[in-house]
Amino acid sequence: MEISCSSSTDCFDFALDYLDWLNKTFKYELHFYIEGLEIEVSLLQSFDLYLTKCKRKRRRNHEICLEQDAEEKDVTSFRIQSLIITGMQDLDFACWEYLMRSRLSGLTQIKSELTIFQEAIELFFETDIKESCINFLLDYYWLRDPELVIDFIDSVSKNLSKLRERDVFETLKEKLMFLKHFIHFAMLHGVEGQQLMDLLIHAEVVAIDALRLISIWWFDGKGEVRNGMELQISQLIGEKINPTDPQVRETYIHVLTASKLSRSSDTSALEKNKHLVVDFVDCLVHNIMELLESCTSILVPIIFHMQKLLDGLRFLSILLRHPEKFKELRHGMKSLIGVVVCDAAIVIFSLSVNQLIKEGLAKETDFALFHLLKVLKFVRAEVAQVYPVTSVSPFGFPRTNELGSMDFLLENLIELESCNGAEDSIAFPNDQIHTVLDHLVFLRSFLGKMVDQHNRNGKLQALWSRVIAVAYRTEFVIDSIVIGDKHEYLESVVRDIQLLRTEIETYECTRHDTGAQRTNRKSFHIESKRSTPVLNEVLDDEVKTIIDRLTRGSKLLDLVSIVGMAGLGKTTLANRVYNDPLISSHFHILAWCTVYQVYSIQDLLLQILCSISAGSHSQYLKMDEDDLAEMIYKRLKGNRYLVILDDVWEIEVWNLVKGSLPDDANGSRILFTSRIELQFSPDSKAHHHRQLTDKESWKLLQKKLFGKEGCPPRLIEVGSQIAKFCRGLPLTVVLVAGILANTAEDCWEEVAISVSSSIILDDEYCRKTLELSYSHLPDDLKSCLLYFCAFSEGKSIRVSGLSWLWISEGFVRKTEGKDLEDVADNYLKALVDRSLVMVIKQRSMGGAKSCRLHNLVHEFCVGKIKEENFIHIIRRGKDPFSLASLSSPYRVHDANSTKLKTRELMLSFPNLRTIMLDQSSSFSPLDFEFSLPKLLRVLLLEGVKFVADFSMELVLLVHLRFLLIDTKGIISIPSAIANLSTLKVANILDRRKLNVLFTEDHLEH
Repeated sequence: MEISCSSSTDCFDFALDYLDWLNKTFKYELHFYIEGLEIEVSLLQSFDLYLTKCKRKRRRNHEICLEQDAEEKDVTSFRIQSLIITGMQDLDFACWEYLMRSRLSGLTQIKSELTIFQEAIELFFETDIKESCINFLLDYYWLRDPELVIDFIDSVSKNLSKLRERDVFETLKEKLMFLKHFIHFAMLHGVEGQQLMDLLIHAEVVAIDALRLISIWWFDGKGEVRNGMELQISQLIGEKINPTDPQVRETYIHVLTASKLSRSSDTSALEKNKHLVVDFVDCLVHNIMELLESCTSILVPIIFHMQKLLDGLRFLSILLRHPEKFKELRHGMKSLIGVVVCDAAIVIFSLSVNQLIKEGLAKETDFALFHLLKVLKFVRAEVAQVYPVTSVSPFGFPRTNELGSMDFLLENLIELESCNGAEDSIAFPNDQIHTVLDHLVFLRSFLGKMVDQHNRNGKLQALWSRVIAVAYRTEFVIDSIVIGDKHEYLESVVRDIQLLRTEIETYECTRHDTGAQRTNRKSFHIESKRSTPVLNEVLDDEVKTIIDRLTRGSKLLDLVSIVGMAGLGKTTLANRVYNDPLISSHFHILAWCTVYQVYSIQDLLLQILCSISAGSHSQYLKMDEDDLAEMIYKRLKGNRYLVILDDVWEIEVWNLVKGSLPDDANGSRILFTSRIELQFSPDSKAHHHRQLTDKESWKLLQKKLFGKEGCPPRLIEVGSQIAKFCRGLPLTVVLVAGILANTAEDCWEEVAISVSSSIILDDEYCRKTLELSYSHLPDDLKSCLLYFCAFSEGKSIRVSGLSWLWISEGFVRKTEGKDLEDVADNYLKALVDRSLVMVIKQRSMGGAKSCRLHNLVHEFCVGKIKEENFIHIIRRGKDPFSLASLSSPYRVHDANSTKLKTRELMLSFPNLRTIMLDQSSSFSPLDFEFSLPKLLRVLLLEGVKFVADFSMELVLLVHLRFLLIDTKGIISIPSAIANLSTLKVANILDRRKLNVLFTEDHLEH
């Protein structure tokens, strides 16, 4: 191997690439040796970068001395590169011996060379990279060039990314990125001369000092030394990066002042490099949040102004992220935004913790903050003129159960009208709420008459869409006023409602269609004959066949697959086998893993590990794939096991997990279920799950509808004909049973015609029946069914939480003499009776405890939520900013992002009402990289653990009705959360804190 000494970049990059290849080639054997060596090579690379790029400062009195020192600097760089080259040559030779000559001692030799290489680097750091050396470099050399300083900061930050053991390293990395973004911002605004040079020197000193401290921390593994280094890093952040030191603050403010003075009237540079401004604004947001979180005793007026400044900066960040929105602004407004960012930074850097707590704001800072907030308000008003709220498209709102949504609005308006004028309420002038309510009641009455006909008439359909649009817009405007926005938009909405009412009154006077009154379908309900619904019917002969294949035959690890079309009952068959006593007595260990079309290797391994061990999901979540696979392997080793992989779509799944499943020739088995036949091994033979015969289908249909009583003679002919049309699919049979149970007997012939015409192609059997079943649902139940898509496919959902989510969203209608919870239970029962929802666990006192959707029903509903804009699901691996392609999502569910980075929600989707984050992570308040939309009704942070502090964002959500949050890691919860009067469900997973804040009559749950 030859590595050129003339290119230090090639030298280090080659070494790191080689070590990475070695690590992947010898996963378990060399990982321990290579991990540390990679970090040390990377640290050396950063020092060498500085040595090769820094230049002499011009000092006349030191010319001769500096020439000698320059030689020493170059010699040090040469020694670093030679150290890397020599180490890599020796390592490469050892690897060649092992791979090409198959020498048994080769792996030992590789380990030895890795150890020698690492010891050589450690010795070099101990002898050559000392504090005196760093001080000398800083005294006589500098990088000077902005791009070189930024490259050096990136190099140091790269090292910090690898040192994940301490929070202080992550904080230091964020602060170095702040300096980088500050330099970019200053250069963009034309800062040059002494002001820029001061900032560059400051950033350079901080970066090389940071590199020195983390190097000492790494190479001296003793606890006392490491604790000392962490303390020095904290001091570096507090004294040299944060603007608490007067000299640092003066440097920052001089640069910002120069940015304002040197600003060009040409905004083209800003338009082309908006991302640089965004990065700096985000840093300012981070700084002000840190300041607020660190001060527990700030005066209330100051908190209010700081929060307003925070919201304003977030707004600018959002605006700059939208090229189209920014482009539409006037030239003067674009120029003003650059000035505002400079002013905001000056105000933030002028603040200090002690000043906020003890004295309040200095007079000049107070005036600057007041002026800045007025300018930010002016910018918002300008953007509002370009993108007025009243222009929101109706197609951005959910189209499911539109009448139910309008009824929910009317209930809230009635409640708001009753409170209007109270001391703590928002006063709406001139009885506007009463006027709006009167008009909307009329419009709702009109829709009630047209509900069965509006899709058959173009004019009626247009009127329907306009009424729904104005209702949603009214809700948005009124709720915005409640949180402090202006009243002006309400006047426009009232005018639109009045015009629409006049148009409808004219239409009703002129139309002659006497059949316009709502026609009620003739309905009939057969009470379910089973306390637990039939999920799918499984044939006993097939259960016996699968058990025989699993328990007999070869002692070697064998693969068995169940193949069949969707809705045939493959999962239910596998579940019957899994729970059979013969299986539990034959195998030592049983594991179940559900795959689906979208999967990750980590998720598959997590499912298997949780099935075979006593640990919890969160306990293993931070482990990487290799560690998970190793734990599974060790747990299964020596045991006869059965692993079921359900709903497999490709052979790659088996290739990913087979390394963690040992073959001890003891009769272990893998059972797959799949819709397609996959060749897992050359001699594998699939079991094709057969369809029901017409006789079996009719028997199952009767069982679902009539239990043991049997079918009345008058329905036998049409009933058996319907069963035959189901083509032997159990899921289709039970779905059709759900339709028939809610259809009058004299209408069964119509169902038979619908079923026979909808089921045409084999792979569309169940989907067509699902469409038919969905179309027969009352509108209230449609919303409840689609809401299951807010949870991951196959997930078991607690009924109590689901009911309150339905209530909080407004899906559950008030019924005289019944609590909302009882009505919600009835809704769930209706979905279960229609075989759309499966009960997983029963309550001891009766009723469902947990439930989920059949996989095929879930797939159908995912298609529906897209079609009706009901919920937007952020898919695995997709950037949340893909939301920008939507017209206006109402509900967002994210089950995969490590951070919910949706700061643009406030500008792009102001009507967002639901955010559901479903994952296992630990968050600090600073991890909320978005400003929570102020109109939120539902905030579900399942699996998210907050640490240290409670996010103050939450206490500002005055419309919040449902909150789920884990506060076990939080020191305290602010008492202000008790002021959220609309909050009905606070699922705070630490009851001791909750009881202090809320009285029993404040919360319903």
